[in-house]
Amino acid sequence: MVETGFAGGTATAGSIANHATASLAEADRLMTVCNSCRYCEGLCAVFPAMEMRRAFPDGDLNYLANLCHNCGACYHDCQFSPPHEFDVNVPKVLARVRNDSYAQYVWPGAFAGVFARNGLFIALAAAVGVAAFVMGFAVWHDPATLFGTHTGPGAFYKLMPHNAMAGLFGAVSLYAVVAISLGIRKFWRDIAAPSGTFSDWPSIWQAVKDSGRLRYLDGGGVGCMNDDETPTDPRRVYHHLTFYGFMLCFASTSTATLYHYLLGMEAPYPWYDLPVLLGTAGGIGLLIGPVGLLAAKWRREPDLTDETRLGMDVAFIAMLFLTSLTGLLLLVLRATPAMGMLLAVHLGVVFALFLTMPYGKFVHGIYRALALVRYAHERRHETLSAQPVAVAATTGQGGQRR
Repeated sequence: MVETGFAGGTATAGSIANHATASLAEADRLMTVCNSCRYCEGLCAVFPAMEMRRAFPDGDLNYLANLCHNCGACYHDCQFSPPHEFDVNVPKVLARVRNDSYAQYVWPGAFAGVFARNGLFIALAAAVGVAAFVMGFAVWHDPATLFGTHTGPGAFYKLMPHNAMAGLFGAVSLYAVVAISLGIRKFWRDIAAPSGTFSDWPSIWQAVKDSGRLRYLDGGGVGCMNDDETPTDPRRVYHHLTFYGFMLCFASTSTATLYHYLLGMEAPYPWYDLPVLLGTAGGIGLLIGPVGLLAAKWRREPDLTDETRLGMDVAFIAMLFLTSLTGLLLLVLRATPAMGMLLAVHLGVVFALFLTMPYGKFVHGIYRALALVRYAHERRHETLSAQPVAVAATTGQGGQRR
């Protein structure tokens, strides 16, 4: 029998003292119980990674929490899940630890609580503020430009000069990159990944493949669970639409930047041009994906989620949806008097999206990908280390096979 040091399904005072938060102490208790059972080891990457450990410091628990995809399969498969007295609920507890880790690694740290409590309000306020600034800039420069009809190359810059627009969004983009990079640095140091991980290209490639197809959001191969034991949760599809829609929009913006600076071609571009085709395809994905994710979030079984941290989750998903909606409306109505207002609103939403990125659900994809890199490295190292042992077990002295 394994002595866990816990009673009644709750971490004891002594165990809490060994961790920074009660959620981490509870995660330690669950991993200790699960490590003695191992029934769920084939469901996802969390349990094989857990089995490589006999103790669970905070960094390792944050690593395991970000490795979890919250598919819910282990909750339904576990013989000790509620209402059992052991109260083993791995998805919910790791969701709490995971959400705590976003606040722990965020930069500047003072912003973590503000955004977590008022995420959607701050995002919308920022969007409205920047939209109002762009409109005011246009009216101050020439009131006729805001409601005028502008067509052809450079039409967008009648509202605001290109250099001013590029400077505004270059600054917020740089801020987002710096804040996210510093968060990544904190996360990587905290989980104490081996120094050679980023030079292990086979492991990196394995993690890229696992991230790209959301390998571990499948309940061990049968599908993602939600409010019952039937694997009918479509979150994997909506995640794909959202992620690849975002990447297509990023590719569209990057292509447009090359068009402007290398080819001297100014936006807006014809509907058949590459930036428009990429942006349209990505925009459609960012309409369907976020709506599906929000719907799935509302119907998600409460026992599987951390319901106290919905602020920035909803804010990020809402900003993605609004970015796509305003962008597609701008594409359709760009040759009408509505173009000026729509461009201002679209720019405001995009600014708010970038401003709130370091403090919301956007970072979970990065941390999860990094956790998968470490996991792939650990598994590969374990396999390579086991090979000499396997050979020695089948050979005698002098290398003669038995």
